Amino acid sequence: MGFAVWIDRHSRVAWAQGTHEYRPLGTAVVAITDRFRNRDFRPDRRAPVHLDRAFVGFFGSLETVNEFLHAGGQRRFRPTPAHLR
Repeated sequence: MGFAVWIDRHSRVAWAQGTHEYRPLGTAVVAITDRFRNRDFRPDRRAPVHLDRAFVGFFGSLETVNEFLHAGGQRRFRPTPAHLR
């Protein structure tokens, strides 16, 4: 399981999408000061299109996503990879 993550700087929320091939986890949204949990993910939710240039990267676990959010600091935003659109 991997997680693609976007950060909406204006709304101060983070979006994460489970990226496993054969068992999609769905997408979750939390405040950037909060932590993602498995129960936050819903298969019928998708990250908003307006976050195309707010992609921050792929992470191997929810723990690493949460550590990244907790660390704050400088973040590099880039376009969403084509296979996630």
